[in-house]
Amino acid sequence: MTEIFTPFLFAFILAYVLRPFCVWLEKRRLPPTVAAVIAMIIGLGVFFGVLSLFISLLKTEIPLLKTQLPIWLETIQTWLGPQLEQFHVHFDWETLKAGATEKITKHINNNAESLFSSAFDTVLQSGNSIIEVFANAVVTLFAMFYLLIEWNPFFRLVKTLVPKRAQATIQRLALQADSLLSQYLRGEIIVISIMSVFYSVGLSLVGIKGGIAIGVFTAIMILVPYIGIAMGFSLAFLATVLQFGFGIHIAGVLAVYGLGQLIEGFYLTPQLVGERIGIHPVVLIFALLLFGKLFGFFGVLLALPICAVSLVLVQYLWSIYNQSSWYQK
Repeated sequence: MTEIFTPFLFAFILAYVLRPFCVWLEKRRLPPTVAAVIAMIIGLGVFFGVLSLFISLLKTEIPLLKTQLPIWLETIQTWLGPQLEQFHVHFDWETLKAGATEKITKHINNNAESLFSSAFDTVLQSGNSIIEVFANAVVTLFAMFYLLIEWNPFFRLVKTLVPKRAQATIQRLALQADSLLSQYLRGEIIVISIMSVFYSVGLSLVGIKGGIAIGVFTAIMILVPYIGIAMGFSLAFLATVLQFGFGIHIAGVLAVYGLGQLIEGFYLTPQLVGERIGIHPVVLIFALLLFGKLFGFFGVLLALPICAVSLVLVQYLWSIYNQSSWYQK
């Protein structure tokens, strides 16, 4: 069932994000159809631009991982071997190094192009998979296009489906949720743009190859609270160790991410996004896991906005409950 709703949900998210830009183009006297097409092209251009950065990052890191793994194992053997011998524990280090190298070589190709080609070939081997991917892409683009050009008529239609006695309440709640989400999305886009420049410049100054891609990835992952920054830092740390080993460059990465968290957490987010929505971290992590399981990666990105909308509804229901005669008595 989730496979059916996912492309429509994704289309609605993209249309919601691109709608303000589409309205801005329409105010410049562009026809709605042309404005929608331009907005979609720009949105897809940003998506594929970020994807190309990640491919370039893989091209840099995959060969380094294969090269550095035997060196790491040699270092571990030099340090850990004498310690284990004190407890009469012996390892066949040569077999361990050979097995690890074989596993890495088997599962990771020499470059990103080969990796993506292998993945694409796997998809092509299943006719149903390639048809499903193509169909979902077409449905998503089709739905997004018509939502952009018929956004207001669509919600007027939805409003007619609501009983008249509930229309005022539903409209008020929808406006509250829209205001909260609009503030959140606009603020996050600005924060992501600023932090992309900060992390990219900072990691490049440290000397990391692929620093721009890692910086952009880290900034985008700000959308996933708590977990996102940990993933970005882990990727930067791994890239630093692969390229320079355990040295002074790690201190540079720590400084970049420490300063970045101070700027983003104590200035940019409070000023541009507003205070955190007010969801308990345990509830948020549960939502991340739940929506990630239902809708994949896009579900993870949606967890916080959906929690924000749910919070508006919960607050409304709680106010009704507090004012009810059953509660008062």
